[in-house]
Amino acid sequence: MKAIDWISGKVRIIDQTKLPWEEVFIEIDDYRQVAQAIKKMQIRGAPAIGIAAAYGLALGAQGIEAASKKEFIAKLRPISEALSATRPTAVNLFWALERMNRVAKAGEGVAQIKAALIAEAQRLDAEDEAAERKLSSYGAELIKDGFTIMTHCNTGALAAGYGTALGVIRAAWESGKKIHVFVGETRPLLQGARLTAWELIKYNIPFTLIADTMTGHFLSRGGIDCVIVGADRIASNGDVANKIGTYNLAVLAMENSVPFYVAAPTSTIDISLASGDEIPIEERNAAEVTHIRGVPIAPEGVRVANPAFDITPHRYISAIITERGIVREPYVERLRKLDS
Repeated sequence: MKAIDWISGKVRIIDQTKLPWEEVFIEIDDYRQVAQAIKKMQIRGAPAIGIAAAYGLALGAQGIEAASKKEFIAKLRPISEALSATRPTAVNLFWALERMNRVAKAGEGVAQIKAALIAEAQRLDAEDEAAERKLSSYGAELIKDGFTIMTHCNTGALAAGYGTALGVIRAAWESGKKIHVFVGETRPLLQGARLTAWELIKYNIPFTLIADTMTGHFLSRGGIDCVIVGADRIASNGDVANKIGTYNLAVLAMENSVPFYVAAPTSTIDISLASGDEIPIEERNAAEVTHIRGVPIAPEGVRVANPAFDITPHRYISAIITERGIVREPYVERLRKLDS
């Protein structure tokens, strides 16, 4: 299963808003449609958003008519800006676009740059999957045979090439360890109930779906061996932005002496930010809270807050799992070493 791919000059995605009811693949031939797919969360998950943006820029570049490199770069800029404006929290988006723009500026002619952008997007895609497989292998070492693991949101192949937090779980299962997963539903868009559950069924990994409000109950009963989540941005001090509800889960895990792990590729680490206080938090449409699949579940006209992410301070995090190894406190020193 590949959530996003480049096929015959088009970007092909699986529409995640249709899952688990329908498996619908969309072929996109306009970068504006890629931007809309990211905004509407047809493609989602920090690593996947970065790859989508890279393919979107490569796609937009193919339609540029320019007599010189200077003119081409000028016309590429608004395409890059449109893609970077889609979602503010996941740093992978900006990291991928920055890398793509460097390739464009290093090119020598219009035709060569167009080809180089396609090649670079595909390279990013392959490198991302390799990084996730490696971090998943490292993370699987933390999972013992017989473990029960709790996770939040969706961090599998739908959100990345192989998976981050769910990749760790998947790698542990594929190594022969008997495990069980507790999956939080992940309101308001139910990525756990819709997407993680769908992926776990595909992998034949046993799991139990629970409402988000049940996590404290199960953590307090002593049956959860660890919690593993992904990340959308990690500050240099180890503070983590992830799907709303992650902070609650981290506090509950610490209160009940359950290890809390974050799995993410190094492209998710933003060394330029001193702490999570500097990470922008996306506020999404109120209808995501007041409606489920178009059906109202709240009185009309209610006031709504809908932050898509929260910040988990580093003191609640037992370790950060990356493709370059498992990092523990002091995060400031050790995350900077990863970036060097």
